[in-house]
Amino acid sequence: MRTVAELMSLSGRKALLTGGAGNIGRAIGEALVEMGATVAVLDVDEAACRKTASELSGSKSGGAVALPCDLADEHATRASVASAVERLGGLDILIHCAGFVGTTSYPGWAVPFGDQTVDAWDAAMRVNLTSAFMLSQSAHRPLAASGHGAICFISSIYGIVGPDMRLYEGTTMANPVAYGASKGGLIQLTRYLATLMGPAVRVNCVSPGGIFADQPEVFVSRYERRTPLGRMGAADDLKGSVVYLVSDLSAYVTGHNLVVDGGWTAW
Repeated sequence: MRTVAELMSLSGRKALLTGGAGNIGRAIGEALVEMGATVAVLDVDEAACRKTASELSGSKSGGAVALPCDLADEHATRASVASAVERLGGLDILIHCAGFVGTTSYPGWAVPFGDQTVDAWDAAMRVNLTSAFMLSQSAHRPLAASGHGAICFISSIYGIVGPDMRLYEGTTMANPVAYGASKGGLIQLTRYLATLMGPAVRVNCVSPGGIFADQPEVFVSRYERRTPLGRMGAADDLKGSVVYLVSDLSAYVTGHNLVVDGGWTAW
């Protein structure tokens, strides 16, 4: 029987990580490299993408390459998978972390509900959800051929429950309707692809609660009072859950949504 250390090792595995230069993406990249994987860091911000890949390459036993890409572009999105396979020499893991969030700057997005636009809705759906479909479709064959194929989507508690708008009162923060709708779509896409791609590829999802990112003090205070563990999450809180779902620790787990929210959805 293999040890837990052997089951969690990602030595020799190749991963494509979207949104890899962001706060959560960077933490996931660190965990993958630490466990021995080589990571293609995909991000729309080319400078941040290259910087992150360079820093990850010098950190632990694995390594990283930069793969700048705009997920709003279908051709570029699909081509990024082929590029990752070519540069890494195969593909074992796909993690989709990129997405529009509450602070994303886009006209008609982080505004009151009545002012949210169809253009903003469509743009968010394209990056948050449609790109997950395109990436999975394009990566299906190399993942199935790897012998360790695993997909992990990063969703949100707002794909499960509605937002408590009282948290945002008196702040400039927003929770656009397309955010929760797209994240809920990711959870259902997880279930669909798990039944479609098994047994060669496992497909799972992580739904984080709020991750601290210098939000206004009044928001943080309200959020912490609403959370059983008494604090907002940190990007590092997601490392273990993602490593679990893409490693052999979860070899008999597929179609699962792992909620990492400090208990937020427990009541």
